[in-house]
Amino acid sequence: AKFYIEHAGAKFQDYEDEHEAYQRSVELFRKNLPKDPKAQFIERGFLPTFQFGEHDLVVTIGQDGLVVNVAKYLTVQPILAFNPDPSRIDGVLIPFVVQDAKRILSRVLEGRVKLKRISMASAELNDGQVVLGVNDLFIGPRSHVSARYVLEFQGQQEPQSSSGIIVSTGTGSTGWLQSIVTGAAAVTRGVLKKKDLKVPQPAQYRLDGESEELYFSVREPFTSRTSRATIVFGRLQANEQLYVTSQMPGYGVIFSDGIESDFLTFNSGAIAKIGVSSRKAHLIISGNS
Repeated sequence: AKFYIEHAGAKFQDYEDEHEAYQRSVELFRKNLPKDPKAQFIERGFLPTFQFGEHDLVVTIGQDGLVVNVAKYLTVQPILAFNPDPSRIDGVLIPFVVQDAKRILSRVLEGRVKLKRISMASAELNDGQVVLGVNDLFIGPRSHVSARYVLEFQGQQEPQSSSGIIVSTGTGSTGWLQSIVTGAAAVTRGVLKKKDLKVPQPAQYRLDGESEELYFSVREPFTSRTSRATIVFGRLQANEQLYVTSQMPGYGVIFSDGIESDFLTFNSGAIAKIGVSSRKAHLIISGNS
């Protein structure tokens, strides 16, 4: 990797510094672990097959994406998230630094903590398969072709052709959704030649992580003789569902939180029911004194 990057004219030192900072954080965390209870370290790649116990405390040391990925494999277990490198990682879902690990772990093990129950989105197919999303779900094509499907929401139904549908949770409402809103507003301003048209600010549409609501947005909807674009944005309440019936012969997928390699096949005949999941991610956000 070093040879490839330096041969291309770039510096490799930043990658080495980031790696070393992470390793130092992991080692510091190991030193701060109490002797009891028993602890086990696992790599991220083993998550899909690891069997978590009902009473486990799950600790993550990594970026926000790691917290998101771990949450989908848990039921009631709390997540204690540590930021290994605050100078590089914003840590929206990572409230603690490794330097405070000993103190925080002590409070957690004594039960002096506060939990935030993060809502997740769920996509359930008519064959029983389910995928959960902490930030968002993507329903659409596997490559840069048009997704074909029928969308049903609040008693309305229409055939659509687009580059896919994004479903955002409260946690993800300032992520991918923010990019969509910002881009749509800028395009509208340019097309209408209204320089004073203001871009909606995140505070105007942001949802709390515990919100029992979801947003959905159709990306780049195309109108034709066989497709329409009137149901392109909406807000799902806790008891509402969005139904998507695939009309893609062999390239439809559903994945969550940007992890494209972990997808459900969503081809012709498949029907997805989208809504707020009954499962929550239990994130420790503070240790009470």
